[in-house]
Amino acid sequence: MPPPAAASRSGAGAGEPLAEEAESPAMRRLRRLSLHLLQPSDQAETSLALAACAGRSRRVEGGADVAAALAAYLRGRHRAAQLRLFDFFRSRPDLQTPVELTTAAHRELCFRQLRALVRDAGVRPLTLMASDPAEYFAVMEAAGGADISLGVKLGVQYSLWGGSIINLGTKKHRDKYFDGIDNLDYPGCFAMTELHHGSNVQALQTTATFDPVTDEFIINTPNDGAIKWWIGNAAVHGKFATVFARLILPLQGKGGEPADMGIHAFIVPIRDLETHAVLPGIEINDCGHKIGLNGVDNGALRFRSVRIPRDNLLNRFGDVSRDGKYTSSLPTINKRFAATLGELVGGRVGIAYSSVGVLKVAVTIAVRYALLRQQFGPPKQPEISVLDYQSHQHKLMPMLASSYAFHFATVQLVDKYSEMKKTNDEDLIADVHILSSGLKAYVTSYTAKSISICREACGGHGYAAVNRFGALRNDHDIFQTFEGDNTVLLQQVAGDLLKQYQEKFKGGTLSVTWNYLRDSMGTYLSQPNPVTARWEGEDHLRDPNFQLDAFRYRTSRLLHSVAARLQKHSKTLGGFGAWNRCLNHLLTLAESHIESVILAKFIESVRSCPDEKTREVLKLVCDLYALDRIWKDIGTYRNVDYVAPNKAKAIHKLTDYLSYQVRLVAQELVDAFDLPDLIIRAPIGMQSEAYAQYTQYVGF
Repeated sequence: MPPPAAASRSGAGAGEPLAEEAESPAMRRLRRLSLHLLQPSDQAETSLALAACAGRSRRVEGGADVAAALAAYLRGRHRAAQLRLFDFFRSRPDLQTPVELTTAAHRELCFRQLRALVRDAGVRPLTLMASDPAEYFAVMEAAGGADISLGVKLGVQYSLWGGSIINLGTKKHRDKYFDGIDNLDYPGCFAMTELHHGSNVQALQTTATFDPVTDEFIINTPNDGAIKWWIGNAAVHGKFATVFARLILPLQGKGGEPADMGIHAFIVPIRDLETHAVLPGIEINDCGHKIGLNGVDNGALRFRSVRIPRDNLLNRFGDVSRDGKYTSSLPTINKRFAATLGELVGGRVGIAYSSVGVLKVAVTIAVRYALLRQQFGPPKQPEISVLDYQSHQHKLMPMLASSYAFHFATVQLVDKYSEMKKTNDEDLIADVHILSSGLKAYVTSYTAKSISICREACGGHGYAAVNRFGALRNDHDIFQTFEGDNTVLLQQVAGDLLKQYQEKFKGGTLSVTWNYLRDSMGTYLSQPNPVTARWEGEDHLRDPNFQLDAFRYRTSRLLHSVAARLQKHSKTLGGFGAWNRCLNHLLTLAESHIESVILAKFIESVRSCPDEKTREVLKLVCDLYALDRIWKDIGTYRNVDYVAPNKAKAIHKLTDYLSYQVRLVAQELVDAFDLPDLIIRAPIGMQSEAYAQYTQYVGF
């Protein structure tokens, strides 16, 4: 006996069980399963022409054209460079990373991959970073697609070691080191983090004491807590390190005491260029096998009175003369420190951008498998795709929408960074610093959680190493920690928002990213309109103005309330105590603001799309992203009566419906990421013959 049909809209609501007496447990189970298959029927038809549910593929009519048009819109001007790298790795099976590999073998392979990229494929990453940062990040993303360890090792060599020379040094340093770094003759490290200090860079303990007699700096590790730790490239391959240390000038302080001039960067050779032997006074130990990224050789460095020439000080923001006098264009230690760290923002930009690439791979594998996998179905009828279940759509479709939202946001971040490097505009520098902090923290945290959800969505087959989720999760996990711990970075965003908030009431000028606060703070802090709080029509809920206003209203309320709380608590707890008391509130504020920035860019990207059909698909995806986020935080909106109960219910129902609609174009949306099989690699994530490739892999 088939499960009872759902009532029509004239009677019980869709998805609500008909009242039946004496229903057996088996019948009740069948009825509940059947409800998974029911799709909302009370929604108005959208302008997007989506195909009806039919057949196993459930593709929209002209799906290949939709995917091609989306891919064309997503591609940046540097896609050709990525395709050349994909072709290069495809032609070199010896450079492709196998599923099972020892740590030592992975490190050697990773270095061979990087060397081949530079010397065989002809890529010059440092030249790109200096001349065209957007193409550099595109190359990094492609390298990370081949192996995340390779992408990170490339970043260590060029973003960090090479970037320190370009951004913190002067012409003499670039003339001496640039070519050797670019062609990989000078593999190097970035030695900032210490055993006891990572995020608190100003508290680093390594010292660089000037010796005026020999015209040298003496690099010293004063205690075990000051050992440089987790230094990429140090354990095996590095020959140089940019070492961050406290610059000490003897007899320059009060009463003839040594003067501590704060944190500066120094070039320290750590291995002989010819023999590769570790140099005297330097101790290097291996940090060992890690959870992931074992192609990167992380090591620990201790310095015992290592002498380097005075010219090895990277002196863009501070210099020491032959007679030991210190000069700087910046008057204070804090300003010099801020300028130094500000020049290293490219690392965060690259991580945020690369994290989106990892999310795209994970979502592609999960969605393709969900379309392929058949499970259960109505009695005496074929099994259906698991992506036809509402619960599966709820897992994956908002994640797919977020992948698109993050894509546009990080592309904008790269563009802003490129413009910043060209113009050195102070407002843009500040803007990129905070925006990169927020996006890096938000995107990497989201991606880390999403990879596990994608694994679960693929059931037991998601647990097979060959299907990549374990490697993706483990290799990506550290993205939440390096280049700034995410919790610390979000505090930087919150701190800047509070600074802007104070400037607003002083009549100051707000920076570019926060300019929505200028005109709208008064509106957002007023009582919600009781009429619009009840509007629940689809046209209203899918209006970008409503969506963006809702995001910004939440941010403004959070900003206003946390400012009041900080002022209240600082009277009794002091500034630090008040900040700690309000810390969770501050982190929520930062995340809310970053979501507003992401949505604003997504809406702008939809409007800018020149092709009407592609724009309609993107509008659907953008609506799902916005309404899903509003629904996930509906308690906040309800607490201040921004959304009435009936409107909250309408948002929930529309979010479910949009998830179903996005499901109908899910294959086109993941195909539009234009990721070749070389990058996907997981047998269950292939565009065709997935099961055939899977069975062949295990030996059938």
